[in-house]
Amino acid sequence: MHKMLVRAALLLSLLVLAVAHRVSAQELSGYFGLGTATNGVFGADYMLREHLGFNAEYAFRFAQASYLPEAGLNARPAFYDFNAVYQPGPSHSRIVPALTGGVGGAKVSLYFNQQACAISNVCNSQSQFIGSANHFQVHGAVGVKIYVTPALFIKPQFDAHYVHNLDQQYERNFVPMYTVSVGYTFGRR
Repeated sequence: MHKMLVRAALLLSLLVLAVAHRVSAQELSGYFGLGTATNGVFGADYMLREHLGFNAEYAFRFAQASYLPEAGLNARPAFYDFNAVYQPGPSHSRIVPALTGGVGGAKVSLYFNQQACAISNVCNSQSQFIGSANHFQVHGAVGVKIYVTPALFIKPQFDAHYVHNLDQQYERNFVPMYTVSVGYTFGRR
């Protein structure tokens, strides 16, 4: 999982650098942030016009969360989505609201954790990946980019994920998420 995150972050960084010189008429923003339940998020917005563009985002949990503690099972959820972006205000403003909506997937990875102790203070813990479940999701978000410099912004955002069949694992299909990201905009501003 960690290697996949590093590869995705490197790919996103290369994309930002490769496209940055070609965005004189467009706008490209990359961001990384933290959110509820020790989640991390990174993504990029590419605005084709002043008010309309698209976005790709990946939200993940940094560490495993307790899933079925009596059975020694932990889980690590992740969400990825591809969205349309609408920014109703002027893009050159210091405060730029954004509405985002699209589709993607959710992946829940399961791990078996085991602890063995020879004596009370000499213990060994192991965590082993046992499988994952992938689900289709619909995503929507409301956020605002607050520019602290002409290119550097802070982006608080509320996300709503509707994940088909997630209720079989978590008793609900709706997953809300709150994040605050820091990002940088290349191109027109």
